[in-house]
Amino acid sequence: MARRSQAMDAVGAEAELKMGFETLEVVQKDRSIPVYYIYLNRPAQRNALTLPFFSELPRALAALDRLPSARALVLSGCGPHFCAGIDLSSLASSITAAPSSDDDPAAVRELLRRRILALQDAISAVERCRKPVVAEIHGACVGGGVDLAAACDIRCCSEDAFFSVKEVDLALAADLGTLQRLPAIVGYGNAADLALTGRRVSASEAKAMGLVSRVFPTRQALEEGVAALASGLAEKSSLAVMGTKAVMLRSRDLTMDQGLEYVATWNAAMLMSRDLKEAVSAQLQKRKPAFSKL
Repeated sequence: MARRSQAMDAVGAEAELKMGFETLEVVQKDRSIPVYYIYLNRPAQRNALTLPFFSELPRALAALDRLPSARALVLSGCGPHFCAGIDLSSLASSITAAPSSDDDPAAVRELLRRRILALQDAISAVERCRKPVVAEIHGACVGGGVDLAAACDIRCCSEDAFFSVKEVDLALAADLGTLQRLPAIVGYGNAADLALTGRRVSASEAKAMGLVSRVFPTRQALEEGVAALASGLAEKSSLAVMGTKAVMLRSRDLTMDQGLEYVATWNAAMLMSRDLKEAVSAQLQKRKPAFSKL
C-alpha cells in the first residue's frame, strides 16, 4: 500500500513539473543522477523576482519533495546573475497600491501584512523542503536573492559573485527572512553590518564570514563543484539527510537541552530504519549501499 501511494505521488509530482513555469526552469540534467536543478529563469531581468515566482517556487519544491528520483536540489540562475532581488515595478502595484477613500486603514494594513506573509512563506518553502537544497550563486545576489540563498542548506559561489542586503537603500527593512536567518549564518555583527549599510560584499569576504561555504574560481568550476556536491548528497540515505536537516532547523530555535531532547525523540522513531541496516552491511561488505527512496 505504501509503495502504491508513493508511486501515485511520484506520478502526480512529475505531472506537476511537466506543466512548466513562467519564472523557473526545473531540470534533471542526468537521469542516472537523482539531482534536480531549479533555475531562476528571467535572465534579461537579472532574475528579479516577480509575483508569479512566489507561487511557482513553492509549487516546484512541493513536487520535488514528493519525487523519489529527486534526492538533492540545486538552486541557481540563468544568465550572468543569480538574482537581482525583487522586481519592484511588478510588485509595487499589488503590495503598495493606494487605498480608496472608503477603505478602512486598518483593513488595508492587515491585507498588506497577509501579502508579506505569503511572500515570506514562498521563501521558507526552501527550508521546509525535506530534500537538501544547494545554492549555486554567480554574479549578483542582491536583496531577495540573499533571502533565497539564506534559506538554502548549503551556499556555494563563484569568484565573480557579490552580495548585498539592499533593502535599506530602498527605505525598507528586509522582510523575507534575511534579518532572521542571516545572524545565525554569519553572526549578529556581520548581519547588522550587511543589513544596515547595504554594502556590496565580495565572494572572498562572504566566504570569510561564513555566508558561503565554498568559492570556485569560475562559473564552470562552480557548476562542476556543485554538481559533485549534490551528487554526493544524493548518494546518502534520504532518511538520514532529511532527519539531519529537520533536526538542525528545529534546534536553531531551541536551547541545547531542548535540541538534544528533540534529536533523541527523532532518532527513537527513525533509528531502526532499513537504511541503517543497509549502511552497516555495506560497510562490512565494503560495497556501495542501496538506500530506500523517500
